Amino acid sequence: MRVGAAGEAGMRVKQLNLFGVEGAPPAPTDLEGLLAGPGQVVRMGGTARVSVVVGDLWRGRVLHGELAQRGVPATLVATVDQNIGVRTAYSSTLAPLAVAWLRGAVKLPPPGFWLDGRRLRLWVIAAGYGDPLGFTLRLGPSDEPAWEPVGVALAAVGLPAVLLGTRAGGPAYRIAGRRRISRLAELVGDRPAEVPAEAWPAP
Repeated sequence: MRVGAAGEAGMRVKQLNLFGVEGAPPAPTDLEGLLAGPGQVVRMGGTARVSVVVGDLWRGRVLHGELAQRGVPATLVATVDQNIGVRTAYSSTLAPLAVAWLRGAVKLPPPGFWLDGRRLRLWVIAAGYGDPLGFTLRLGPSDEPAWEPVGVALAAVGLPAVLLGTRAGGPAYRIAGRRRISRLAELVGDRPAEVPAEAWPAP
């Protein structure tokens, strides 16, 4: 039986990935992806600020644009070690992130923390890079209590990863294997124009 043109078009429509970037619109809660990596959150009264230090100007520019899409204005500042700091303004919108992620001064994912494409996309932009052994996502060097639950969240979304120590270039999680890297590429969506090919997972 011949399938009509409308049916053929429907078959060609990409199935929405509920965990991918197209699963829901961008939102301030996506900044949890930065906190899973090297990002930090601080409180001031009923407001909070999220910041992350990146090693490349393009990372700062692309992240600035991604945060704007989420209604979170940010500024770029030079750091004393010649990196780029991306930081939001203090906002009551971000206060729930601080409440969820801070145990005193310690950054720790809240119970039930999970990752999706929108959160992973911000983490990849801020701290992701490819290497001969896989695709690596940097972690916060002083955030050791958070590393294990973040690894659990990666595995839960189909991305089991190896924790790299400082001697191996970490702290970071390395995702290895073509199938897993393709899974990551599917989740985070298209590579922004400013991002070098080697800094984005390839499908």
